[in-house]
Amino acid sequence: MVVPSLNSGADRPPERLRDSSLRALEFDKLIDLLATFTVTPPGRRFVERLRPLRPRIEVEPALQRVMEARALLEAQGAPPLGGSADLAAILDQSRAVGSFLPPAALLLVADSAEAAQACRRYFGNVGQSPLLAELASGLEPLTDLSRAIRRSIGSGGEVRDEASWQLADLRQQSKNLRQSLRTALESLLQRGDLAGAFQDQIVTERNGRYVVPVRADHRGQVKGFIHDESASGQTLFIEPEQVLERNNQLQSLLRAEQREIERILLALAEQVRQQRAALAANQALLAQLDGCAALARFARLTDAVAPQLTDKRQLELEQARHPLLLLQLDGTPRSQPAVAVDLRLGRDSDTLIISGPNTGGKSVALKTLGLLFLMVSAGIPVPCAPHSRVYLFRRVFADIGDAQSIESDLSTFSGHLVRLRRILRAADSQSLVLLDEAGTGTDPAEGGALALAVLDHLRGCGARTVVTTHLNLIKGYAYLHPRVQNAAVEFDPDTLAPTYRLHYGVPGASSALTIARRLGLPARVLQRAEEYLGSQERDSLAVVERLNALYSELTGQREETARLLGQARLERDKRRQLLEAFERQRGSLLERARRQAEQTVSETRQKMRELLRQARELGAAGGREQAALMQQLHQQAAELRPLASPARQAPAPQELKAGELVRVVALDAEAEVLRCSGTQAELSVQGKRLRLPLTALEAFRPRRFAASGAPVRARRPEGRDDFSPQINLIGCRVEEALPQVERLIDDALLHNWRQVSVVHGHGSGVLRQAIQQLLAGHRAVTAFHAADTAQGGTGVTLIELGDA
Repeated sequence: MVVPSLNSGADRPPERLRDSSLRALEFDKLIDLLATFTVTPPGRRFVERLRPLRPRIEVEPALQRVMEARALLEAQGAPPLGGSADLAAILDQSRAVGSFLPPAALLLVADSAEAAQACRRYFGNVGQSPLLAELASGLEPLTDLSRAIRRSIGSGGEVRDEASWQLADLRQQSKNLRQSLRTALESLLQRGDLAGAFQDQIVTERNGRYVVPVRADHRGQVKGFIHDESASGQTLFIEPEQVLERNNQLQSLLRAEQREIERILLALAEQVRQQRAALAANQALLAQLDGCAALARFARLTDAVAPQLTDKRQLELEQARHPLLLLQLDGTPRSQPAVAVDLRLGRDSDTLIISGPNTGGKSVALKTLGLLFLMVSAGIPVPCAPHSRVYLFRRVFADIGDAQSIESDLSTFSGHLVRLRRILRAADSQSLVLLDEAGTGTDPAEGGALALAVLDHLRGCGARTVVTTHLNLIKGYAYLHPRVQNAAVEFDPDTLAPTYRLHYGVPGASSALTIARRLGLPARVLQRAEEYLGSQERDSLAVVERLNALYSELTGQREETARLLGQARLERDKRRQLLEAFERQRGSLLERARRQAEQTVSETRQKMRELLRQARELGAAGGREQAALMQQLHQQAAELRPLASPARQAPAPQELKAGELVRVVALDAEAEVLRCSGTQAELSVQGKRLRLPLTALEAFRPRRFAASGAPVRARRPEGRDDFSPQINLIGCRVEEALPQVERLIDDALLHNWRQVSVVHGHGSGVLRQAIQQLLAGHRAVTAFHAADTAQGGTGVTLIELGDA
């Protein structure tokens, strides 16, 4: 199903609206402003292609979609569009069979697929946003593709072990072989007969092969291949012949691993190639959704609305504000608020003549009307009152500003005439015509007469026209013809400042003498000017100024009423905010109580484990007292558990992702999902692997995932503040030291530590040998070796632990 876009087929300006008119009304600046609110490059391009004068069948749903997006923005926050990338180059690269895509490109594909999934959910509420839901329903989730990429590629661009069983097996073999190589070389470093041959007690790598540093003057003592030497030449990095074969095996494994990685990347690129069409369609829809969201952000900042579209040829823009007077071009609000103006055309008049003094706001009113109409006809909400009404004219003509052209040898007046000729040839009953400073640029009498003839022609062809002027001849035209109306821009004679409001039904005075008087021109000059005007002209100016003063007084009373109404609404909003704050505080108190209960349960469990350990040490006779206390602690934990671990509040998850955190209901513990297959999930819980049905699990809301690169452990009640992964046994006898080593291993397992260290010093070596014998037979110890020289060398033993 094809949903009409905000800008279907509008990659260039329509023939009936020239670029000069767009620039005159500053539509290009508006588009630059709107583009700053997008979050993706495709969305920006979508907004930059917006053009006005679309048919109503496209404009109406486009406006509705933006208003739905604004409601979602206010209710749910920003839409999840950030992952939507520009995939054009990647899709083109994947066009050929057998093409290769790097991990970074695959991650962008996964980001875009997941953005499509998230936006499908965000915009998918048919009851709340039916048009956006219909648009978002066209997004293909491509879940299998994104899962395959996420399973295979890590966030840093590395190919993960989970990409294939072969890759995991090869890496495990490499890991085991590396450990074997290290152990063999560390044993070599500890040999007494080679004590003076090594520069340092370390194992390092050169050219991907494990080597040891040998003093140059002892090179004959260690047989093997020299791979490198130090800058001073005193140290040789030798691969001993004892590990030659294992190093060769390691290199073979690494090459096999690289081949498997390339196979995996080629397979993922093939999946992307098969989904090229869906990915391209998703990108187009996501760009449109980003465009809707951008216009919604603009509407929220400017309090813009979708006016009513009418079949009557009229414009009623109440409380209209020019958007470029509200926001700067970078999208930030301006410090000075724009004055709202009521713009009406077509209901009581077909031609509106706006007059008044210079800098009084005539051109601003004209441009505001023209730009807001263009915005509506492009599907963009406009800052005005919600009950405003707009008719979608098919043509707009604008003659605004000077049009001198040195290249064409045109004066300002000639430039106006060229545009007027074009307007008169094309204007009809479906045209909106905007003329700024009609009749100027030449002799006032001739210019005024020409302007009146132009207005006659435009009225005759049925066009709707708005004109600004200083000429009294044009102002008087409104009194001679029906459906021609005057409007005066308001001007404060006391401060010489414009108010940018319109008074309908009266012409505006140019107020040249008033302004001149306020600016201090000589009284004799002003008196002579009034004599030249004549009594009739002076009386008419006085009437106009009196009418404007009365209108200003009525406007002030209306504003005071509006202020009181706004104050009442503010008090209502304040009461609502206080109620919401109370609800938040109550929720915070409940959450704090739950955490305190959970902490108490955690401390109780820790005490129970300690008592259990003491009971095992003391035996049955000594453990009766502890057993009674344990029974009491069990009862306390049972009483607190409803607070600390509430019963399942969410349904069992339907699908899970690797790395997602879930709650095992029976154990009341967090676990990391390792793999999910059908209705079963393989989990990591406190270092143990479990396979459980999905019905035994509970997903967190919102969903949580393990931090990238960090092991995820189940929630433990014990803290680590009282545990140290290192003990110092220097000076201890063997019989004193060995129990401490065992206790260190037990505590480490309890606290989920996987490496600890024992400091025993060098001495005679008896203590170190006894500790190593103990470690060799301990079932929880997977490996042990001497520390690096910087960490104490052979005087410190590092112990690696598995599961007890």
